[in-house]
Amino acid sequence: MVAGEASGDILGAGLMQALRKRCPDVEFIGVGGKRMEAEGLQSSFPLERLAVMGLVEVLGRLPELLARRRRLTAELIAARPDVFIGIDAPDFNLGLELRLRRAGIRTVHYVSPSVWAWRQKRVLKIREACDLMLTLFPFEARFYEEQGVPVRFVGHPLADAIPFQADRALARAELGLPEQGAVVALLPGSRGGEVARLGELFLEAAQRIHAKRPDVSFVLPCASPERRAQIEQMLAGRALPLRLVDGRSHEALAACDAVLIASGTATLEALLFKRPMVVGYRVAPMTYRILRRLVKSPYVALPNLLAQRLLVPELLQDAATPDALAAALLPLLDDGEPQVKGFDAIHRALRQDASVKAAEAILTLVERP
Repeated sequence: MVAGEASGDILGAGLMQALRKRCPDVEFIGVGGKRMEAEGLQSSFPLERLAVMGLVEVLGRLPELLARRRRLTAELIAARPDVFIGIDAPDFNLGLELRLRRAGIRTVHYVSPSVWAWRQKRVLKIREACDLMLTLFPFEARFYEEQGVPVRFVGHPLADAIPFQADRALARAELGLPEQGAVVALLPGSRGGEVARLGELFLEAAQRIHAKRPDVSFVLPCASPERRAQIEQMLAGRALPLRLVDGRSHEALAACDAVLIASGTATLEALLFKRPMVVGYRVAPMTYRILRRLVKSPYVALPNLLAQRLLVPELLQDAATPDALAAALLPLLDDGEPQVKGFDAIHRALRQDASVKAAEAILTLVERP
């Protein structure tokens, strides 16, 4: 098993637990983090050596990454495991899977890259590299079926972990938020660049919401001390009933009535907490022009991709203005039920006991002649 970042380490640890329940004597080798190591993985090197984000950063580390993949390929071919499982990290794992499969080792890729949205020709490499693709979402499985790639939809572990109904009053008490009145959560992203592009925008939208609805207060979970300092600088001189909290994004989502949120995986969490949302996002103008040509999907926001319709407003680039964001969110404070019904249906579809389903699919592959 090879995981390339912290989210993969979480998925890998859950999968290892499920595999061990079915096969108590199973052994794990590869690369993982602390969670996977706690489950018994013998990691060839620290997971952090693979956790690189950004084009420039990847280019700077490319010689090391390629060398590590060559050594790991040789180690795994020598070990002859019954199956190799690459967890996300497609740029590293798909090349590794291709070499291992050519050497006669069965390969599984867990968590699909976004081939259905852009760079669709990558599916040709996936078809050659993988004996089985495990997807978190049903629309991904449909795409692979159409492309002739063996696939199994297993559901999403977050859908298993997050309850169908969250206790709003308890979450507000834990975060020190008002018992009465509406609360809007602001989630402008976890990375510095995202907060730089969206932080001021979301705060200005919040001011417009508060001007229309003085009873509304706000909560903003900060992903790190650096992001908190960034937001505090943006807040200077603003009169806004806003509470900053360190981390605790799940508690913030449980506590709120609606969410103004950046496009990304956090939208899935908001969906699972059944909180009506408006999605806003901005990228560099050149990046946006390139992506408009490359991206094939009619939607950007994950809830809309899952619903296969415009379930939540998504305001992108020049359309994402403070006035437009506020105007889209305000009605949700009084009537977000249509969104909530759609979210509930998606939550139930994604709650599949993902780790168990993934383990069953992998063991079926291993037992196949």
